[in-house]
Amino acid sequence: MPTDLPGASYAAAGVDIEAGERAVDALRPYAEKANRPEVLGGIGGFAGLFALKIGKYTEPVLAASTDGVGTKVAIAQAMDKHDTIGLDLVAMVVDDLVVCGAEPLFLQDYIAVGKLVPEQVASVVKGIAEGCQQAGCALLGGETAEHPGLMEVGGYDISGTGVGIVEADAMLRPDRVRPGDVLVALGASGLHSNGYSLARHVLLDIARMSLEGHVEEFGHTLGEELLVPTRIYARDCLALAAETGVRTFAHITGGGLGRNVERILPDGLSAVVERNTWTPDPIFNLIASRGRVERAEMEKTFNMGVGMVAVLPADDVDRALAVLTARHVPAWVLGGVSRTTDANATRVTLRGDHPRF
Repeated sequence: MPTDLPGASYAAAGVDIEAGERAVDALRPYAEKANRPEVLGGIGGFAGLFALKIGKYTEPVLAASTDGVGTKVAIAQAMDKHDTIGLDLVAMVVDDLVVCGAEPLFLQDYIAVGKLVPEQVASVVKGIAEGCQQAGCALLGGETAEHPGLMEVGGYDISGTGVGIVEADAMLRPDRVRPGDVLVALGASGLHSNGYSLARHVLLDIARMSLEGHVEEFGHTLGEELLVPTRIYARDCLALAAETGVRTFAHITGGGLGRNVERILPDGLSAVVERNTWTPDPIFNLIASRGRVERAEMEKTFNMGVGMVAVLPADDVDRALAVLTARHVPAWVLGGVSRTTDANATRVTLRGDHPRF
């Protein structure tokens, strides 16, 4: 066996430990801004530490959620713009927590890369930290892993896990929903983080549109529109729960309005969503028209402009709309809940037509 050949090394196999250390140093200033008084220590330890103040609660319940952002990362990589995709990650995690009334406490991220580029990872974490600040939770560390040979250079995927807390008697649950309750929509900021495989197929493969091309309806490029960050509703929903008798929320992600509202309806109840109460953003019309995508397919793939739905007693609707308006969240009455005696009936009906769509 020749003895003059260089020995194998981790770096030669594609993993750069020194680059990982530089990445931690680069992202540390952003992560340290996403903090809470309960956090112990800092970024770089083996475990993130959070001193839970149990004395503040009578019967605390912890809630946990794990999610990612799907193929929206492909747009960020194609545009070489990585500072907003972290906001999407935080939104997908914390807005699942708040559905049950849980206050997000902390989040940990996982970033898998083909080759570790410290500046790229720091840019992603900058967005995650900003999202945590918007949600009022701490970024309690995470993991960045190089996967040479499995992922291409420049490619990455991200996921996160968040933990929240809620008093047991304050939990928002489907069994609190009653006939006569009203659905209030909280407007979305675009596609959010669902349906990007279909959006990319239609706009980039079928329509042959360029991410750098200016689109008049948007007032900016297609790529910029597709990277609009997901709205983070956590603090808005918590404010609504504090000031009204909100029953529960539905986070409108994969499956669209129909399937996600159905998840918060107890047996014996159904809901009607009135399409004529809002006009979806131009991006939805562009996808539908360029891909000749049928309405049913659009509505089960995309949020269609509604990112969160609150279920409230009718007497609380005006107050809820005032709270959301004060918080600069577009909101409107979307529909209502009623009793049903037909076990085989459609649980959620989308009725009518959108104006100008």
